[in-house]
Amino acid sequence: MSDSSLVIRDLPAGERPRERMRQYGPEALSNAELLAIVVRVGSKGESAVRLGERLLREFGGLAGIARARIPQLSALPGLGLAKAAQLRAAFELGKRLAAAAEGERPLITSAATAAALVMEDLRHREQECMVALLLDIRNQLIRQQLITLGTLAGSPAHPREIFREAIVHNAAALILVHNHPSGDPSPSEGDLVLTARLVKAGELMGIPLHDHIIIGGGRYVSLKDAGRM
Repeated sequence: MSDSSLVIRDLPAGERPRERMRQYGPEALSNAELLAIVVRVGSKGESAVRLGERLLREFGGLAGIARARIPQLSALPGLGLAKAAQLRAAFELGKRLAAAAEGERPLITSAATAAALVMEDLRHREQECMVALLLDIRNQLIRQQLITLGTLAGSPAHPREIFREAIVHNAAALILVHNHPSGDPSPSEGDLVLTARLVKAGELMGIPLHDHIIIGGGRYVSLKDAGRM
């Protein structure tokens, strides 16, 4: 073969994922075969299916691949930026479909229900991320908005960035959630200072901050419930 990359059509007919999907449906395909259809092209001496198998091993299954960012994916030999972007797009579409299938917008009745919305997304992140849960007048979720994506040391945010999204989406209130990559959800002095500023800003703008929740590992701390707001 003149091309150094193996594509799906180079496989024997009975091993081609697209052909198997056409004949038997997507349910009959393995995770590696479905990933092969997404990335389309393998690497030197390695088919797309083998690349899919290696992806699953390297990231510990589909959940690990779904959590991985583009730089992490593209660093895997044989993957590259284009294939990493294709994977991220596929998982994001699945995430959006799952959210759309839930039907009625979630009702946020407590810190527990708010934390549950973002726990799986934030608990394993290696960078500190800040998310705003934008609520309507009935405390139903309008939108879950990523505000900042920081470094290992933190995720600086300014009230104007947070309330800009609330204004754009006509939110009546909001809940702020961020993670501590260390796994300890205890609030820092910076967390408390930021929360106090946001409470004051919310009062001035008529968009109250209902809570500030910190996630660490599989735990969370609600500053409201802890009497720290």
